[in-house]
Amino acid sequence: MKSTRNDERAGRRVETSSVRALALAPLLLAATLHCGDGATPSQSTGGDNGPSGGSGGTDVLPAPAPGTEGAGPGHESPGGEALAAECLPGTSGNPFVSGRYADPDMKFYNGRYWVYPTYSAPYNEQTYLDAFSSPDLINWTKHSKVLDKVNVSWATRAIWAPSPIFRNNTYYLYFGANDIQNDGQLGGIGVAKSDNPAGPFVDAIGRPLIGKFVNGAQPIDQNIFIDDDGQAYLYYGGHGHCNVVKVNADMISLDSSSFKEITPSGYVEGALMFKRQGKYYLMWSEGGWTGPDYRVSYAIANSPLGPFPKLGTILSQNAAIGTGSGHNTVINVPGTDDWYIFYHRRPLGETDGNHRVLAYDRMYFNSDGTIKPVEMSSQDNFCDGNALGWSTYGATWSVANGRYVTPQVPDAKALLNTNFSALIYEADVTPGASGDAGLMFRVSSPGAGLDAYKGYYAGIAAGSDRVVLGKAGGGTWTELASAAATIDPNVTYHLSVQAIGSRISVYLNRSTTPIVTAIDSTYASGAIGLRAHDSAAAFDNVNTSKPPGATFYADGGFGGLGISLSPGNYTLTQLNAAGIPNDWMSSLRVPAGWTVDVYADDNFTGTMWKFTADASLIPPEANDKMSSVKIFAP
Repeated sequence: MKSTRNDERAGRRVETSSVRALALAPLLLAATLHCGDGATPSQSTGGDNGPSGGSGGTDVLPAPAPGTEGAGPGHESPGGEALAAECLPGTSGNPFVSGRYADPDMKFYNGRYWVYPTYSAPYNEQTYLDAFSSPDLINWTKHSKVLDKVNVSWATRAIWAPSPIFRNNTYYLYFGANDIQNDGQLGGIGVAKSDNPAGPFVDAIGRPLIGKFVNGAQPIDQNIFIDDDGQAYLYYGGHGHCNVVKVNADMISLDSSSFKEITPSGYVEGALMFKRQGKYYLMWSEGGWTGPDYRVSYAIANSPLGPFPKLGTILSQNAAIGTGSGHNTVINVPGTDDWYIFYHRRPLGETDGNHRVLAYDRMYFNSDGTIKPVEMSSQDNFCDGNALGWSTYGATWSVANGRYVTPQVPDAKALLNTNFSALIYEADVTPGASGDAGLMFRVSSPGAGLDAYKGYYAGIAAGSDRVVLGKAGGGTWTELASAAATIDPNVTYHLSVQAIGSRISVYLNRSTTPIVTAIDSTYASGAIGLRAHDSAAAFDNVNTSKPPGATFYADGGFGGLGISLSPGNYTLTQLNAAGIPNDWMSSLRVPAGWTVDVYADDNFTGTMWKFTADASLIPPEANDKMSSVKIFAP
């Protein structure tokens, strides 16, 4: 029997038949991806002749949880709520490991994925390298100090950007050290070796492998690659120059006659080579590594030596999630054409250049082999057993059985450091017998007290059988809308919010019709979060995305920094808040049926240019002239 609360969030119970609930069974997580020995796939991220199957492997698809056979995306339980999501790579939140790290590179060894990053700290503190390994790209184990300066006689500081490979029954790790600025200094690119991917790695030659500037390239940011014919190459370079050099079969010496500059347009640092379907993909980072505009661009060639004409930018900052995204690697799940991009990014609001964290997202290819722009994700299904990135207020939150749970307290909040304006925000919510539980969005100024935040909240109440939408004002509460619905305690419901401009709609159990809608413009943007008011509650399958939008690019050909905006009118101040500077934009993508009006001056004045389709290069008179914009959707 339900209790009824007599506060302004609760109301008279009204039985309805429009929502049917399914009693929550103990959560059973699907088995994760496992990779074993097998044939080497045609794709290559380095061609290393990996031990015991190496980079090859036959994938075993995730087994369905008991009782879910035949279910998958789009399938729902009888009550309308989604079944427990499979624990798939890229769905358990970013950062995927704790700590400050950057510049990841990785390989697949003996059924485990190994990530080797830079320890992100002041140069004098960068005296070692850690590694992380995982059997499934979800659950990670830390391996501390796989390389330490005590095992490299000439390295003193700034040990950067490790790049791993396996050959000659040996694990090799190429690294930069000392950040040399001229040929008179000791340092550059070194190579260490070990009989174990967890180290310890020991200097293989007692000196730098590359200790001088060649073709203007600072010897840093190395990436080792072995082609299908067995030839190894080292791609590297800072100071805006990129070289490739052949590595001899012993992996510790070079063909000194083979140095070649291959610097593509926009290159700054962070070279990466991989091969897919016979094509050679060169990736690199542009912009300043301490700035928000750090980003990843790429080229495709028919030869490992190029040429490498720039095709575009595929990863850049997302003003709603993170900035400074760059210096990446990629991994192909053995036996599949599933690819993931691993990179570092900076949390929103951080000004410390060294505050970088590791993230990864799915990477997709077009039918012609070009790469689709990577969508930086904001989601968490807690399959990894942690809640990295979440900040809590007013309660002790924990991850249990693959869900994020809080005990019953007056007001429990958990927020992700995000800054969404227009959004689609959804999660599986399991409320307790009293109070309510749900989703917070456009939140700022969070605290531990009741209604101690500024922003919106949509919740479901088992004690009063209703869905409520309202806003908090730093200790005050205003209800905007509510609707009756049968909400049973300890039953999971799928709750979704769509907020575009001042219109806010709340959906229950994947209905295509909102159960409540309100018009309110008090809060334009802010963080997303979870909340339980006087209710023990559990949350799962949290996911936030931007509604479809028009995307503006700094460079022609959809290159440089790209920022997407949803329908609405944007003054210069609003464009700046979204990360778009004044008089900036050389190309744009316009969704089918949309219209974008670009104005030369602020407040929708001056010359106006209308776009109804993609423009890889806007007219010269409009180039870098945007000071305000109106975006219309059908």
